[in-house]
Amino acid sequence: MKYLFLTYQWLVAAPILVVLTILTALLTILGSFIDSDFWGYYPAKWWSRAWCALTFVRVKVKNRELIDHHTSYVFVANHQSAYDIFGIYGFLNHNFRWMMKKSLEKVPFVGMACKAAGHIMVDNSTPTGVKHTMDDAQKKLSGGMSLVIFPEGSRSRTGKMQPFKRGAFKLATQFNLPIVPITIDGAYNVMPRTTYNIKPGRITITLHEPIHPTEEGHELESVMTKSYEAIKSSLPE
Repeated sequence: MKYLFLTYQWLVAAPILVVLTILTALLTILGSFIDSDFWGYYPAKWWSRAWCALTFVRVKVKNRELIDHHTSYVFVANHQSAYDIFGIYGFLNHNFRWMMKKSLEKVPFVGMACKAAGHIMVDNSTPTGVKHTMDDAQKKLSGGMSLVIFPEGSRSRTGKMQPFKRGAFKLATQFNLPIVPITIDGAYNVMPRTTYNIKPGRITITLHEPIHPTEEGHELESVMTKSYEAIKSSLPE
């Protein structure tokens, strides 16, 4: 059964997904000239759902009722696999932008689409670059537009949570928005970092209670600890 699925993955699903990826990127680029809020989110949402459907990966989201669609949030999630992106993009049901490395602009089609969609490209090479990143993000995070960050910085090599990076989390706290921890469970089993072979399965995304800023704003160490513990609480021991 395993080899039958791998044959399907590489000979049937992969060519379809490559074409869908290019078409989604082009649609995002062209549509974003009209309305980047809409075209920067919905084509990629349905592309992510198609990716999960074609690879027989089911996604379940818990506690959606905790989120107000008219409120802007900073979502912080653990990072198990590339499927974290498909799960959040396809099933969170809340318009957002990613905070991503500026180097991803160089990825053919996808990089240009991400830039056109208004995702936040982090340039931490100089103080001026960091300030530009913050100013760009501040303009976009309003009226329900939110941000998603993986504060571990990269995908886990073992499936276990890594420590949060202060730099990424420091950016998250500076926006002075409610921070929503997200637990992703099952994505590592679907496709670990060490392979491109996919194993059909189920991913569970659990939303946790928003952490609201005080009058003085977020206290970095406190909100890092609260977020880490909340995410960890919905992972297997």
